[in-house]
Amino acid sequence: MHIQDTQWSSASVVAPGGAAASGRTEGSRTAPLRVDAQRNLEHVLRAAREVFGELGYGAPMEDVARRARVGVGTVYRRFPSKDVLVRRIAAEETARLTEQARAALGQEDEPWSALSRFLRTSVASGAGRLLPPQVLRVGVADEGGGAVADEARVPQQRTQPGGGELRLVPEEPVAVADDDTGAAALLDVVGRLVARAHAAGALRSDVSVSDVLLVIATGAPSLPDAAQQAAASARLLDILLAGLRSRPA
Repeated sequence: MHIQDTQWSSASVVAPGGAAASGRTEGSRTAPLRVDAQRNLEHVLRAAREVFGELGYGAPMEDVARRARVGVGTVYRRFPSKDVLVRRIAAEETARLTEQARAALGQEDEPWSALSRFLRTSVASGAGRLLPPQVLRVGVADEGGGAVADEARVPQQRTQPGGGELRLVPEEPVAVADDDTGAAALLDVVGRLVARAHAAGALRSDVSVSDVLLVIATGAPSLPDAAQQAAASARLLDILLAGLRSRPA
């Protein structure tokens, strides 16, 4: 999963249930969509989730239109800029992850069961591939121990030329825009899951919220065969969960 760099101006936020959700472009006041227009909108949103999930948010709008089997002009009529479409998809997927975390928190009494349930559910849903950049902060640790922030990508599982190792940057706070309450809500509820697991001694003491989100973002590899993808995700997640869990002293 790759989260490509894009412009995230607060002026173009489109949250679920907002203007685009009702079939209006930003700033317009049109009537509800006709049946065919609503169908096109649903096709565009489905295609955008697939394309951005596979190629990252850097994928062009033409790829979304091609996958939706509509003209690129149809996409731009619903979403006047790529930024608006990206924000719509990211907001919906962030909300879905937040609800999954809340369900695990409210329905599982045992802290480790709650955290592992959330991870399994979220990885299976594939929503982690579409996390917005402000939720993930990634750095490259150089040989001198410093780190360079890079919000654009989730790190690959390899070391970089020169010996630098990719890692998350827990020292720097995640920057969340004032109007981006969805990301803040996700970080809050996942933080509670992590805190409960730490308090119970079930989670390694050095595991942070950022680590948990990284597991979600990388635990669902994109493979062409659905059965292979499900099997690979389940296997990878079993390994990652074993690494997250604390061991008796």
